[in-house]
Amino acid sequence: MFRRALFLTTLALIFAMFALAQDKSKRPSPPAQAKCQLAGGKSVAIDYSSPRMNRRKIFGDLVPYGEVWRTGANEATTFVTTANLTVGGTSVPAGNYTIFTVPNQTKWTLIINKKTGEWGIPYKYDADELARVDMKVAPTMSPVENFTIALDQKGGSCTLKMSWESTQASVEIAEAQ
Repeated sequence: MFRRALFLTTLALIFAMFALAQDKSKRPSPPAQAKCQLAGGKSVAIDYSSPRMNRRKIFGDLVPYGEVWRTGANEATTFVTTANLTVGGTSVPAGNYTIFTVPNQTKWTLIINKKTGEWGIPYKYDADELARVDMKVAPTMSPVENFTIALDQKGGSCTLKMSWESTQASVEIAEAQ
């Protein structure tokens, strides 16, 4: 009995060490981050996985219109702010969140969710939503192969931009006054 317990414990430790050693940068959709520095050392950071287009039709096909998308790949995309914010005019207190989107041809919706640590799909967190915010949509100047999230800084605020294929969705983020 003792040997069996020792064997199972050893096997569990080996499995845990292997899982910790997994290099996420080797994934087909590697990790990426966007960050914006706000006044007084406060910040906004977004961690996500960046899938590739790979000659696929993305929006309206791989990512269906009108459905909640995990906004990247792998684990759900995290949104961490150390400041109270307004996102598209909606109040977002300092904290850790998960973001999802609902892409459409002419308008996207950004979902800021209080549930964290999720894989990303299927979306079953309606009860944990903090806010749904409209995003502007525009065509990109040229095709974007790697899904990209950027936080473009302008003074004390930033613009959240999500770009992939031939689409860019954006929303303004500012420190709450």
